[in-house]
Amino acid sequence: MKISYKKLWVMLAQKEISKVELRKALGIAPGTMTKLNQNEEVSMSILMRICEYLKCDIGDICEII
Repeated sequence: MKISYKKLWVMLAQKEISKVELRKALGIAPGTMTKLNQNEEVSMSILMRICEYLKCDIGDICEII
């Protein structure tokens, strides 16, 4: 099984938030952003911070494929 963050990128586009803005607002390390871009696993705490920032549920930003 793999994880996909496509929903996250769609949501950012809808809210007109760039990946750089997200990274800076949450203090996400560049390496972690690279993992997100490559659909690699990141820690649950990172996903929870993203959800809190975007006011959404974890299922709104990622899915198992």
